This record gives sequence, C-alpha cells and structure tokens, in this order.
Amino acid sequence: MSDTPRPPSALTIAGSDSGGGAGIQADLKTFAAHRVHGLSAIAALTAQHTRGVSAVHAPPVAFLQAQIDACFDDFDVRAVKIGMLATASIVVAVADALAAHPHVPVVLDPVMIATSGAKLLDDDALEALRTRLLPRATVLTPNIPEAELLLGSPIADAARARTALGELRALGARGVLLKGGHLDEGDRVVDRYADAQTQFEHGAPRLAIDGHGTGCTLSSAIAAQLALGASAADACRQGIDYVHATMRDAYRPGRSAVSVLGHLGPIAR
Repeated sequence: MSDTPRPPSALTIAGSDSGGGAGIQADLKTFAAHRVHGLSAIAALTAQHTRGVSAVHAPPVAFLQAQIDACFDDFDVRAVKIGMLATASIVVAVADALAAHPHVPVVLDPVMIATSGAKLLDDDALEALRTRLLPRATVLTPNIPEAELLLGSPIADAARARTALGELRALGARGVLLKGGHLDEGDRVVDRYADAQTQFEHGAPRLAIDGHGTGCTLSSAIAAQLALGASAADACRQGIDYVHATMRDAYRPGRSAVSVLGHLGPIAR
C-alpha cells in the first residue's frame, strides 16, 4: 500500500443530466476545475437537453446506497454535495448513509423544480427533505421558489428574503445561501448568506444569458471549497464568484437559447 497522501475528494449525490449541462455532469466539471477529485452517486437519471426534461428514472435505493458506500470506503471524502433526490425513500437512504460520516460537511441544493418548470421532486419527498437532510446541511442553497416551498410562504422582496434566511436556518441547516436570481432587484442579483457567526449580501450585475446548471454549479463549487478547507462563508463567496465567471464563458451547444456554463474557463484564464 502506498504511503502517498490521498488527494481531497468531493462526492456529489444527485441526478444525471443527459444534456451535460447540469446535475452530476456539471458537478464533476466543477470539482475538476477546483483541482478536487470528483466522486458521484447517481440518485436519478434524467432524459433532458437544453429545452427541458422529458423523463426521470430513479435507480433502486440499494444501488444508490452501494454507490455512496463505495466512495467512502476508498476515497478521502472531504465534502458532499446533494442535488436532485426524486423520492422520499431516496432522501431517507441518503440521510441514513451520511449518518455514518457525521463530520463530513454537506452542501444541500434542494432541487425541486427545473429551470424549464419541470417538477423534479415527489410531494412526499419534501417533508423527508425538511426533517432528515436539512438538519445535516452545512450549507443549504435554495433559490427563491425552493425557499418558498420549504417555508410555505412567498418571498416577494429583499426585506422578506432577509427574514427568510433566519426561518430557513431554523429548519436545521447551519448555514443558508439564499440565491437571488429569481428576485427582481433591478439590474443586480443579490445572494444572501447567514450562519451563526456570519451574514453577508453578495451583489453582482445580472448577466443577459439564460444559463443552465447554475444552481448545481454553485453548490458543487461550495463543496469543492469546503473540501479544500475553506469556511462555509468563504466557500459561498468563492462559489458565487466562480459561477459568475462560468456564466461569462457560457456557450450554446443545443438548439435552444439556453447556455451551458463554461466550467473550465475560469481556470484557463
């Protein structure tokens, strides 16, 4: 057996995007861009492209658990990113698997609705997500519609977004990054973060592109930064900056106007 230290690894537990722009595919490209070894446990298979999602298939729960166990058995997993989990049984299985690794930080991206509007989470999975995974999250990264579903109330302006941060933390997550892309605050997008020690607002110009996989990329960038030793707040700041850089390098591989992010562009520069 070699005595060479193993490099840090980050594990994504999420859905596969056959179009290559979001989900597991975006996560692994993001990990690679951060020089972190990427691992994956596929929780759902989607048939999708830049124009939408046409089908979703969830593999057997036992197979998902086997993927997670295999990753922890052989690699130095320093952070976990959780994305699309389609059913309550999958949510519970992931929570049970992570219970054996309580010190590994977890970034929870509560994927419920695709950018196209397609529903990606069963109704009975929402309560399981609230009770089993939110308390395990180092950082929760909802967008505005997802936060509204978690809280059961609308978020219509900046003042409500600020109060929602505390309400989301009260559900159990240690830190919350509330993404502002869906909130109308003029020509800027404001992302808001809070944990027990830190609170900040990160504003940036709104870019005139329809980007695919931004939420997946952000949460996996945060996980990569955590794997490299950053604090949760710093990981979120750096993750936001990385996503903006990938959006500036976005391109259109499909027939629609939707752009896929340029994950390796920030590294190339």
